[in-house]
Amino acid sequence: MTFAINNRYRSYNREEWQKFQSSELEILPIEQLTELVSIHDRLSQEDVREVYGPLLHYIEMDYVYLDAFNRSKQSFFDQSIRENGGYRHVPFIIGISGSVAVGKSTVARVLHQLLSETFPERQVQMTTTDGFLYPNEVLEQRGMLRRKGFPESYDMGLLIEFMTHVKTKDSPFSVPIYSHEIYDIVPGEYEIIKSPDILIVEGINVLQLPSNQQIYVSDFFDFSIYIDAEQELIHQWFVERFLLLLEMAKTDPNNYYHKMTHFTREEAIAYADDVWCHINLPNLIQHIKPTRSRADIILHKTHQHLFDFIHVSKY
Repeated sequence: MTFAINNRYRSYNREEWQKFQSSELEILPIEQLTELVSIHDRLSQEDVREVYGPLLHYIEMDYVYLDAFNRSKQSFFDQSIRENGGYRHVPFIIGISGSVAVGKSTVARVLHQLLSETFPERQVQMTTTDGFLYPNEVLEQRGMLRRKGFPESYDMGLLIEFMTHVKTKDSPFSVPIYSHEIYDIVPGEYEIIKSPDILIVEGINVLQLPSNQQIYVSDFFDFSIYIDAEQELIHQWFVERFLLLLEMAKTDPNNYYHKMTHFTREEAIAYADDVWCHINLPNLIQHIKPTRSRADIILHKTHQHLFDFIHVSKY
């Protein structure tokens, strides 16, 4: 293990971590989860039992504690609530961050499914900050298309507005939809987020400080996870994923990657290496990895996307 950040975290290997699994939580069989795995990621029954099971137990502990605290807080400030009840449930928000190609989407989708199935009485929703990227047309006008994914490429004002709305209001909020197939915001399409009990927000920027703002997106989170791995491995996964995306795009002329399917394997690898070295790696080093120490839990991966260590914040 090469992880070194500060004394804020206590580290567990898989064998140690799985001992925190609660016998009271019934976890889904793997057959119902494989369809949630992102391209070139992995998931096994051992992952569910040894990593996600204890993680669910830890999240549930935090959820119950914060729900009780929010009820007490409302009672403290509102006498009518003390006398008549009528508490407003404040959504429990989970943030998931990490590099491009590290497997954030898989973790988000698996957690979403596990939380929904384990606690069917709760409404669990999931969204991604990709929907808050400026459309490609805007990025191109501003000369930022090669800066896509960097902090300035997001409408952080809208993202902060969304997070504030979810925490303080019960009315729905329309979130723009981003498509990886067209590599852009889908015009006129939205997903509706309305008063969830639990909301999972996944994205490379969820732990970052937006420019010209005095508040972090993560200030709205009740629980945060950072997916970590060595840079060389993430680079390898990015290239391998790019090659798979090209293969999948060969028969779809509407796919963003279709125009690159004429590349030879050597040309495709060279292109992916260029994108990694000039866009994704600088973004990781400058803006994503420095936020790692803001996470409550760091899930560290090794070869073949295998989780090997779980780092838990002590405070």
